[in-house]
Amino acid sequence: MIYRDDYCLAFKDIHPKAEVHILIIPLKHIPSVNEVNEEDKEIIGHLVWAAAKIVTEIGADRNGYRLVINTGERAGQTVFHLHIHLLSGRLLTGY
Repeated sequence: MIYRDDYCLAFKDIHPKAEVHILIIPLKHIPSVNEVNEEDKEIIGHLVWAAAKIVTEIGADRNGYRLVINTGERAGQTVFHLHIHLLSGRLLTGY
């Protein structure tokens, strides 16, 4: 585990797509972005805040990074619990 607080936790992806590949997930179960509702606004904002905190701590803020949320099978979502992929450590091209 890389980070944990009252709203989320973060850990290394077991199948990394970059030198740095961290998953940031809310403790509340939200299947995907499609199920986010008004009461989840604080949690979603907190996930991005946690990502910013993590990238600063690991130095990725100096080298560049990407945050990705896959929504739906056709977009690559394989785990149906909303999560952010934090990728860094290599040249990230395209979308």
